[in-house]
Amino acid sequence: MAERAGTPHPRTGVSRREAFRPDPLPQDRPGGAVTDSDCLFCRIAAGELDADVVYEDGRLVAFRDIDPKAPTHLLVIPVEHIPSLNELRDEHRELLGDMHLLARDLAREEGVADDGWRVVVNCGRGAGQTVFHVHMHLLGGRDLSWPPG
Repeated sequence: MAERAGTPHPRTGVSRREAFRPDPLPQDRPGGAVTDSDCLFCRIAAGELDADVVYEDGRLVAFRDIDPKAPTHLLVIPVEHIPSLNELRDEHRELLGDMHLLARDLAREEGVADDGWRVVVNCGRGAGQTVFHVHMHLLGGRDLSWPPG
């Protein structure tokens, strides 16, 4: 008998519909939270998933977005799994500063620094965050309108 798309799998508890969504949100997963082992960006940082990595230093990784919204669209992430800005701690101040400095350096390397570029950080589902691992989008290479969303 064929499994219906909305019927949970007996072993995993995940329906086919949920399994084929591109990036299930934490509240949509069994148990309700993303862990380091199933976080898309943690797996990219660990080298377990292919990505067009443009920078890595053991603390930060930067790679090209697979669905770019501008000619230059990079993602800058910490290697440490931090789900969102809401989970930041005081000891993350230097890390966040380094993320911004890396974005500046990458904007220069990508040739978008002189014409203008943008950094976007979404926090939470309502803001458009779909991968629950702190990350910043570096966008440039065209005129960017305001407001963005």
